[in-house]
Amino acid sequence: MTADTRHTPAPMTTKSGGAGAFAGFDLSRVPSPCFVVDRAAIEANLAVLADVRDRSGIKLLLALKAFSMWSLGDLVGRYLDGVATSGLWEARLADAHYHGEIATYCAGYKAAEMADVCRLSDHVIFNTPSQARAMAGEVAAARARGETFDLGLRLNPMHSEGEVPKYDPAQPHSRLGFPADQLLPEHLEGIDGIHVHSLCEQDFPPLRRTWEALKPRLAPYFAQLKWLNFGGGHHITRADYQRDDLVAFLQQVRAETGLEVYLEPGEAIALDAGILVGEFVDVFDNGMPIGVVDISATCHMPDVIEAPYRPAMMGEAGDDGITVRLGGPSCLAGDIIGDYRFAARPVPGQRFAFLDQAHYSMVKTTTFNGVPLPAIALWDSRDDSLEIVREFGWESFRDRLS
Repeated sequence: MTADTRHTPAPMTTKSGGAGAFAGFDLSRVPSPCFVVDRAAIEANLAVLADVRDRSGIKLLLALKAFSMWSLGDLVGRYLDGVATSGLWEARLADAHYHGEIATYCAGYKAAEMADVCRLSDHVIFNTPSQARAMAGEVAAARARGETFDLGLRLNPMHSEGEVPKYDPAQPHSRLGFPADQLLPEHLEGIDGIHVHSLCEQDFPPLRRTWEALKPRLAPYFAQLKWLNFGGGHHITRADYQRDDLVAFLQQVRAETGLEVYLEPGEAIALDAGILVGEFVDVFDNGMPIGVVDISATCHMPDVIEAPYRPAMMGEAGDDGITVRLGGPSCLAGDIIGDYRFAARPVPGQRFAFLDQAHYSMVKTTTFNGVPLPAIALWDSRDDSLEIVREFGWESFRDRLS
């Protein structure tokens, strides 16, 4: 009997650059499951981003939606210009734990949120002109209270570069951003800047192509705007990213538009900077070896199911290894992480780790089915210091319910 793969879609390829310093990390030092973030790797990524920022003359913000480990807020503030947030709660987190500018974009604000959003944010970015009109009263009231902030409008460039349609903000009928081909002068009344975000884990050429598609529609308005925000999805810290080309491009955009330029990378800050440590709970046979582990795809790595993608495993065996299908402890039949090769048949209690899990996985965790949340640890590969920053009790599950 062979494994049934009839309903398994082709997964995205992992962007992990390898284990790096984690190859020498003792997985037994932390509870399981546990996210382990290497402070040294985060700082190295931040230094790369700060160099791009300085050479290009732009401003660079951390997108909290991808990496919200606020215990590193002071470190981020030493390198970047601030953070990009996706609504009121992230803006509150930014105000409490980060430094610099706060740029807030939400696809749909509620009027009750706007007083706090305006108070906390330096840029308040609307998804559509109709949202901007609907919130005009709240904006005026905030300014009457003496609060100062710019207003922005997100545009859909009507140019698609996304590898996976469901993660492509420029997909047909997208709700994210006002269609650029509908833009009229009245839509920019009172608007200070334009926000464009249509990339996901991509290198430089897609950004250039996106700008070339958008620029003719936006050029008539350069003189009345203050800034241009290219959003996130830029894998700037990946080893093969064309950083010199990006710097030259950003310099050119600043020169030809006269605008201040922003980037909002998220996963680039945490790329290859974290692992998710897990443990085998049971191993049995059902046409192939099946490993039940304490990491859940649906609870801890939902992109594995949503994309789907196959996360890289640290130290996976070669083609001559034993293939084991890994799945989580939940009751969801689709809680399947994937098929992985091991040098020998795994046994309960054996540890393993998935690579490149600091971004998105950590912020997307849930307690579905009462599955425990992974602990969070901060390691520094430079001196081998280790701190368990957070552990979650069952109260984290209880307090989300009633």
